[in-house]
Amino acid sequence: MSADDGCRRYRDIRLTEERAQLVGWIRSVVEEYGRQGMNISVRQVYYQAVARGYAPSSGSTYARIQSALNDGRIAGLIPWHLVVDRGRGLRGLRTQTSPAAALRSARASYRLDLWADQEWRPEIWVEKAALEGVVGDICSADDMRVDHYATRGYDSQSQQYEAGQRMARYVRAGQRPIVFHLGDHDPSGVDMTRDVQERLSMFAGVPVLVQRLALTMPQVRQYDPPPFRVKATDSRAADYRARHGGSAWELDALDPSVLRELVREAVLRVRDPDVWEDSLAREVGDLRELDEMIEAATGDD
Repeated sequence: MSADDGCRRYRDIRLTEERAQLVGWIRSVVEEYGRQGMNISVRQVYYQAVARGYAPSSGSTYARIQSALNDGRIAGLIPWHLVVDRGRGLRGLRTQTSPAAALRSARASYRLDLWADQEWRPEIWVEKAALEGVVGDICSADDMRVDHYATRGYDSQSQQYEAGQRMARYVRAGQRPIVFHLGDHDPSGVDMTRDVQERLSMFAGVPVLVQRLALTMPQVRQYDPPPFRVKATDSRAADYRARHGGSAWELDALDPSVLRELVREAVLRVRDPDVWEDSLAREVGDLRELDEMIEAATGDD
């Protein structure tokens, strides 16, 4: 294995036969998602191990997978770029090497708001920050361009207020806002969809449509993610048990490709393809205008 496949050895690590098999299995999962243009977190590898029957659901399984993944990467056996930590990252100013480079960068990042003339204005909200990257990958795709947001549990009052004001602006512009919400199927995760609906509508001053995109009980039956016991300490547990029983399921357990397809299908259901193509044509004209401006300013051929 070489750096060409994303692997780089930093230290020689002697693996037992059992450990080597686990590292090999993890690599196969990581590369499977890599071939689909996705990266994956440690937590998602763990859920795939449980969902595919490779290992039982337990804290010790998670620790074993995390340790094997770390050793496998250090030893040059697992590609570095395909495994991500979605909760951490460097922040700072984006700088340029010259004014000409700044102009070219502006041109490269220019995107027209292709949703501005659509009847519907969708947003994708996900409960967990750990899944923001998975959702963001599809939302940010050039043929989607949908705003997305990780609430990190119950959303803050400040963020809900700002979102409500944003929804109100959409309505004033003649659009119909809709939020597709993704969360765990547990007492709090299910209730969060209701909370988003109520507070958004209150702050917007008009009813805002919120649809639960995942997890739903039909999806639980279809994809069979590993269950866990409902926490007795959750104040909403009694009502949840009465409706759904004593088991709950985490959104992370769904295959990332399934999540992406759910988002794509939901967005395409509310998008007018003819209006979208007209907006794309205007964007192409804008880009030509930018090219002419750059050429005039920099003397580029």
